[in-house]
Amino acid sequence: MKFLPLFDRVLVERCAAEAVTKGGIMIPEKAQGKVLQATVVAVGSGARGKNGEIQPVSVKVGEKVLLPEYGGTKIVLEDKDYYLFRDGDILGKYVD
Repeated sequence: MKFLPLFDRVLVERCAAEAVTKGGIMIPEKAQGKVLQATVVAVGSGARGKNGEIQPVSVKVGEKVLLPEYGGTKIVLEDKDYYLFRDGDILGKYVD
């Protein structure tokens, strides 16, 4: 099943939480923080501006982004968890 977000919404998949520290210590699930890094899976076409023109979304599929700690809508597709955010809610993107 394919899912395409509408308007300025972005569908992301959160990255896996680190279970082991650099020193090799195992971190229990309760102590792991919320992962704020995600990969963009799908993007909408963009939002309409006041003059009626479509303003494109600022991220592209495959980019790594930084998410806010709270917010987003959880969606389950094919037994995987995804999150839907507005383009303006995404804090930034990682560049190589």
